[in-house]
Amino acid sequence: MFRWIGLATVSLVLATVTAYSADTVTSATVSSSTVVDKTPPTASSPGIVVNNNDVCQTGLTAALQTGVFGVSGGTTIRDLNCERIKLARSVFGMGLKVAGISILCQEVRVFDGLWMAGSPCPFMGKIGEAAKEEWLDNVEMSPVGSIIRPKAKKRARKDWSKGPPRVNPGEPPEQEAPTALD
Repeated sequence: MFRWIGLATVSLVLATVTAYSADTVTSATVSSSTVVDKTPPTASSPGIVVNNNDVCQTGLTAALQTGVFGVSGGTTIRDLNCERIKLARSVFGMGLKVAGISILCQEVRVFDGLWMAGSPCPFMGKIGEAAKEEWLDNVEMSPVGSIIRPKAKKRARKDWSKGPPRVNPGEPPEQEAPTALD
């Protein structure tokens, strides 16, 4: 949407600009004094002030002025990582350390860092080796791009290399019924 507005604005500006230079300062003599016409007004962007350090947003403003018209606007950009850190810090401060770490583990860099350090992120209340096994069994719940996703695929291929898993490992595998093509 913003791309189309920007393209329309640039097209309109280029359409109004003449190909030859013109003198923009005009003067007139009135009662032996010189009057100079003023320059076009300037578009001013609104000031978006975020002074509080407890706000996870950044202000962004822009303005464009031509000889014919001017446009200005502003918005704020939400920082989700900042919000995650503040939430984790608040929960951790309440004494819920595992919950605070779990909030941070939603970020792939934190997840991978803890995995590489040998301290996998908690999984549904489980920690340590139990959490590690659960993460490998439920890899789709890990953050997208985490290093355990390829490991889980490799592990699944390794498990299936000897054939499909058996329901009762002590019993011989079931024989498949012959098909019409046999």
